[in-house]
Amino acid sequence: MSATPMPDPDEPLIYQIRLKGYLEDAWNDWFGAVTITLNDDGTTLLTCHVIDQAELYGILRKVRDLGMILISIQQLASDDDTD
Repeated sequence: MSATPMPDPDEPLIYQIRLKGYLEDAWNDWFGAVTITLNDDGTTLLTCHVIDQAELYGILRKVRDLGMILISIQQLASDDDTD
């Protein structure tokens, strides 16, 4: 049995958060370093680099505070994991 490699604590994790509806680019400053992508299917995709789970939960609290519907959240492989 092989062990799952632990993420490097100095490298941020990349998450994509999909929301129902559109979120304007003006909210980018409020969310911090988040890329906002509006999709043709009526959803917004937030791509964010977070240093830990606490920062991720902070972003999710902001989504909740806006009253937006959370569709999904996915952790992406870091650039180093694709080698």
